[in-house]
Amino acid sequence: MTNLCTKVTVRKRPIKNGQTSLYLDFYPAIRNPKTGHLTRREYLGIYIYTSPVETYQQVYNRTMLQKAELIKCRRIESIINEEFGFLDRSKDKESFLEFFEKCMNESTNKNNWKSAYKHFYNYTNGKCRFCDLSVPLCQKFVNYMLSDKCAHDGKKMMATTANNHLAKLKAALRKAYEEGHIRENFGKKLTPAKGRGNKREYLTKEELMQLSKTPCKSDVLRRAGLFSCLTGLRLSDIILLQWSSIKKSADGGWMLDITTKKTGTDAVLPISDEALALCGERGEGQVFVGLTPSVVGMYLKDWITDAKITKRITFHCFRHTFATLQLAGGTDIYTVSKLLTHSNLSTTQVYADVVSELKRDAAGRISLKDVPS
Repeated sequence: MTNLCTKVTVRKRPIKNGQTSLYLDFYPAIRNPKTGHLTRREYLGIYIYTSPVETYQQVYNRTMLQKAELIKCRRIESIINEEFGFLDRSKDKESFLEFFEKCMNESTNKNNWKSAYKHFYNYTNGKCRFCDLSVPLCQKFVNYMLSDKCAHDGKKMMATTANNHLAKLKAALRKAYEEGHIRENFGKKLTPAKGRGNKREYLTKEELMQLSKTPCKSDVLRRAGLFSCLTGLRLSDIILLQWSSIKKSADGGWMLDITTKKTGTDAVLPISDEALALCGERGEGQVFVGLTPSVVGMYLKDWITDAKITKRITFHCFRHTFATLQLAGGTDIYTVSKLLTHSNLSTTQVYADVVSELKRDAAGRISLKDVPS
């Protein structure tokens, strides 16, 4: 049984170059659970000025002493709980990347973690131990994601995407801290990426109406595209959509019971009668038979051009259209986030920013400057 009267004291030991090392003194001694040996000291790896003269040196010393006191409090709590993992220094040399991957595999949204892990793995060149972690290292990961090194098809990663990946890293760091692998939760000090990144193109309500009246050389593409505008579903999920996933809801309407391909999220989404009509006559198996990425690539551009829409519209822009029009129509951002199956509200916030800009533009169209007095 551990002696609950163990006293923990912050002590100093002068070393070379005018520095003093801080360590914790345990009395009576505590037993290292790995070696079985009793120990009285834990060196913290924190160094202060032995004889501070300048103001900045004095401020630095005070800050470091406060950190040492904070560690002391944590150790007292650990001793009471009989948790002595902090005495096992071999943990510092273990792979954080393996721990990150373990967190990914244990997540209910494993696919949502894969990209974050892959980017961090590439960023660290496949080597990162717990002792290598620091705030600067993790913060520069954000800059790395926004750089050309993570560009795809000539486009840099959007800030919202980078922040989603950063959220996974912060979750892994928090768990590593809670399990005693690192002494500080670095994630709390990380600053998210700023800026909206690449512009998210969408159709206005008028353009959507215009497109719906325009014939398309591929009927399945036309129906799927308009279906995406009315539901917000990604192309991958529309291709995989089965008739068995379209069910009657308790309120008498219709709903989609699906698992999204990109994030692996289970979702039950209501759909309108108009969206259901675009699916065609009910049958079995795939709903939009014949819909493939190659069909989209072959016919979408001509359909957009025939509708006299000059924007660069991809199939994914139909999803942007759904989100933007929902928010512009007064649907609250939390509901829209759920309809889009976003795991983070910050992802949906991009569309809210677009709607805010539209409102500012609309307000500026009314002016008294040219009105004669």
